[in-house]
Amino acid sequence: MVKTILGQVKEFKKDSFVTPACMVFEVIMEMLIPLLMASIIDDGVAQGDMGYIYKTGAVMALLAVFGLVAGMLGAKYGARAATGLARNLRVAMFDNIQSFSFANIDKFSTAGLVTRLTTDVTNIQNAYQMILRMCVRAPISMVTAMLMAFLINAKLASIYLAAVIALGFCLFLIMGKAMRYFKEIFPKYDDMNASVQENVSAIRVVKAYVREEYENDKFTRASGRICQMFTKAENILTWNAPLMQVAVYGCILAISWLGAKMIVANGLTTGQLMSLLAYCMNILMSLMMLSMIFVMVTMSMASAERIAEVINEESSLSNPEHPVMEVPDGRITFEHVDFSYSAPLPEGAGREGGELVLKDVSLEIHAGETIGIIGGTGSAKSSLVSLISRLYDVTAGSVSVGGVNVKEYDMEELRNQVSVVLQKNVLFSGTILENLRWGDKNATKEDCIRVCKMACAHEFIEQFPDQYDTYIEQGGSNVSGGQKQRLCIARALLKKPKILILDDSTSAVDTATDSKIRQAFATEIPDTTKLIIAQRISSVQNADRIIVMDNGRVADFGTHEELLAKSEIYRDVYESQTGGGGDFDQQGGGR
Repeated sequence: MVKTILGQVKEFKKDSFVTPACMVFEVIMEMLIPLLMASIIDDGVAQGDMGYIYKTGAVMALLAVFGLVAGMLGAKYGARAATGLARNLRVAMFDNIQSFSFANIDKFSTAGLVTRLTTDVTNIQNAYQMILRMCVRAPISMVTAMLMAFLINAKLASIYLAAVIALGFCLFLIMGKAMRYFKEIFPKYDDMNASVQENVSAIRVVKAYVREEYENDKFTRASGRICQMFTKAENILTWNAPLMQVAVYGCILAISWLGAKMIVANGLTTGQLMSLLAYCMNILMSLMMLSMIFVMVTMSMASAERIAEVINEESSLSNPEHPVMEVPDGRITFEHVDFSYSAPLPEGAGREGGELVLKDVSLEIHAGETIGIIGGTGSAKSSLVSLISRLYDVTAGSVSVGGVNVKEYDMEELRNQVSVVLQKNVLFSGTILENLRWGDKNATKEDCIRVCKMACAHEFIEQFPDQYDTYIEQGGSNVSGGQKQRLCIARALLKKPKILILDDSTSAVDTATDSKIRQAFATEIPDTTKLIIAQRISSVQNADRIIVMDNGRVADFGTHEELLAKSEIYRDVYESQTGGGGDFDQQGGGR
């Protein structure tokens, strides 16, 4: 964990070394001042030597200036190192998240990743700056003050030593107890952020169902749980201050009492007693800084573990040593494919237990074919097509594209040739042109217009005041569901893929527009293999062949006419839909 975090210091190593060096220099300057002050009292004031007082005072002022400059430089370089580390941590996490497979992404919640990129990194940033400055300054200041005190009078200085040892032991116990609560707090942050994210993204639904009060109560409970955990942790940490107060003021009283007796007995000078008291205050400040460091480090350790978990997460998918860099055509072959979202267990049941989602699937799809895929909810239609672009790896068997196992391809090249319009259509903040160019960043406006015409999107885009320069709000909230689907289809077409997968991507489009899109596919991209997942049989009945999925298996595979003749599931759904309604889940698809 520590190695992972410090590995991101990178170009800020120089700042990370300069900062503690400045702190050490500042401490040296501060430690010399009490000695000179004692000298002024014993050799200047006692002897009435004003010249000596002026000279020594000037040296003290010079040392104070040097110490001040060193402290300012330490603050400057420390801030740069800490903010630089925070930036690198965020970049490292974000870069690694981009490499995650779907299986990796399933391990982390969206809210959890956002918390790690924000709150957790901020904790590390604050802790690192404290470590570079206070964690160097405080121990060195305390040890140096202790040594100087021993040089003046070992008997009185031993009081400090005993107090520091006792206090250090108490702080260690306090930190250990508080750490348990801090580890529990950050998952609560994830829950609260998830609540906020869900509420904001679905604010229209919340208002439509007048659920504002319920959502407020839900957020209040989540926030209250965090408050309770922090209160418990802080109640433990509040013992730091009184323990230090007792230790330090106890030391001051003991030294003043014993020191006064030693002065009377000529075993100590007044200047030396003043120096001992000054060093006592240095030790006090150092202990206060150490307690602050303990609190921040305690919090940051939990954050560091969560950040390291993301940075060290390795993608479950990787390129082979010598990947194939070209996809020859859009042929697709499934050979006895089994698939589970988690490793199968001997007697596993349920998704976590390794239950197979796809079972012994074998298919042969020719390049340029249009294949319809229908089936009830949960029949593994989306799981089937996700294996083609290697969003997941098969559990058993193999999937080939263009006659080559997908595991042998360079993943970027494979995914550039397998264009997928997922069930959940997503548009990003930016203009329509910027969203379309996700398919091809070098595409001209004419290219974008061409694919929009194929996806039946050009007509409604032309009606916008800014047309293709119309700004799309986050998540595409300012366009309808059907418009969003057509823009996503156009974006996929811009990649000029050898395989096009539409995962229920025309569900919000009327049947007439759906028919126009399918006709455009047939005439404009005849060589592209097209897989269309749908609930409406009218969307797939003109396909070359249709796959009927049922409970993770291929129940039937053939043309519309063949399935009407041999597939009871297909026939029941067809008759239900043409006879006045019902989708696949209402009749045969439930089998």
